[in-house]
Amino acid sequence: MDRHLSAPQLARLVLGTTEKATGKGAADTSETRPYYRALAEAVRGLVLDGRLAVGVRLPAERHLAEALGVSRTTVTAAYDRLREQGYLESRQGSGSRAALPDAGALGTDNPWLASEDDGLLPLHAAAPPASGLLGEAIEEAGRAYHRYALGMGYHPAGLAPLREAIARRYGERGLPTRPEQILVTAGAQQAIHLLMAAFAGRGDPVLVESPTYPHAIDAARMRGARLVPVGVQEDGWHLDLVTGTMRQTAARLAYVIPDFQNPTGHLMADAARAELVEAARRHGVTLIADESWAEIVLDETARAAPLAAFDTDGRVISVGSASKLWWGGLRVGWIRAGAATVRRLAVLRAAVDIAGAVFEQLVVTCLFERIEEARAERRRGLGASCAALAAVLREELPGWAFTTPRGGGSLWVRLDGPVASSVAEAAAARGVRLAPGPWFGVDGTLERYLRLPFTQPPAVMEEAVRRIARDPARYRPREPLMPAL
Repeated sequence: MDRHLSAPQLARLVLGTTEKATGKGAADTSETRPYYRALAEAVRGLVLDGRLAVGVRLPAERHLAEALGVSRTTVTAAYDRLREQGYLESRQGSGSRAALPDAGALGTDNPWLASEDDGLLPLHAAAPPASGLLGEAIEEAGRAYHRYALGMGYHPAGLAPLREAIARRYGERGLPTRPEQILVTAGAQQAIHLLMAAFAGRGDPVLVESPTYPHAIDAARMRGARLVPVGVQEDGWHLDLVTGTMRQTAARLAYVIPDFQNPTGHLMADAARAELVEAARRHGVTLIADESWAEIVLDETARAAPLAAFDTDGRVISVGSASKLWWGGLRVGWIRAGAATVRRLAVLRAAVDIAGAVFEQLVVTCLFERIEEARAERRRGLGASCAALAAVLREELPGWAFTTPRGGGSLWVRLDGPVASSVAEAAAARGVRLAPGPWFGVDGTLERYLRLPFTQPPAVMEEAVRRIARDPARYRPREPLMPAL
């Protein structure tokens, strides 16, 4: 189906961009003349930032002019400029669509493939250190381990006590859950791969946020699915854009991160969650809700019900993980879904991995008994690290902008130009490994962003930022910069 943006929708995005940059709206152009260049630059920025997906049809010039309150000549000139730069493609009879001049040239290197022993400060991975509770949980699990050696050792859906603990935790969060609705996996990543294998086929449209978790993109691509990105704006989700994409693309599967979205840190409000689930029901979409960061709350007033709490017909499938709250080395995750779906996924999983390791599951079962202690520990540690990272960024790189999240593990930093890849390259030469924005997008966009995790100790992050801040004039965009808006 044809995917398009209405004139009011694009006007709202453009006005938000121009007002953020200049403090003025479309009607006040005294500092942005000629306005067609400012309009073209705003649309170009939306594409590069991933907030306007490549391939989306833009509104007709006349309609956009009316929505912005400018002349049609202005919009025509802006569209012409975008075509010249390669950010707009037009065909007779099919309108104009957002494009990239050369997606490969924008840089998509995957910094996660680097060895952790390469000596670089690891600001590329949002992976907290092991919880201080881990040692006691290992000892407790060791005392119970011998009892499980009497059986075969295979638990295809997961160890019964762990499934019970996970189900109980969902109940504490306001979502009554039975153990048979839980499938234990080898981390959230295996859970996402299983779900893509079960629900996405070759050529099927799969809706994803932009930016989003890179390995979810990889999982969908491995299935041959067609990725349909929807931009997460700087103020969060615009549900009309999400629902419009559902309607226009006939996507039957969507991957979303409503809890401290990775990498932006946004937390979806309850009202928006209800609206999203209702839209999914209306358009026949199954929602994969990645809750890997849901328990990492820095501000206890930041509360939201699980997305599945708004579900009435089993179309929300939740994914969770022990990695962020306790330790990534445990490799324990889970899926919450209907019991029939869990049985189907267990059969699918057995084709490549009959069952998870018993000992690690026992450890996580013990850790669930002290979950509030773990949450408080993370709140103290990551809260201090977040504050330190924010302070050193403001001191050393005041031109970089960010909003401090109320949970999660990273800052989504807007740079002062589309220079993320060059920043990452220069930082590596100075001993710091970074994850530039394009790695979190679908089409080579997001060159204006970096994800900076605050999962390292404050001293490590302060040193890393000071290294990055040396000689910032060396950072150059991969393409010529347009005049500032």
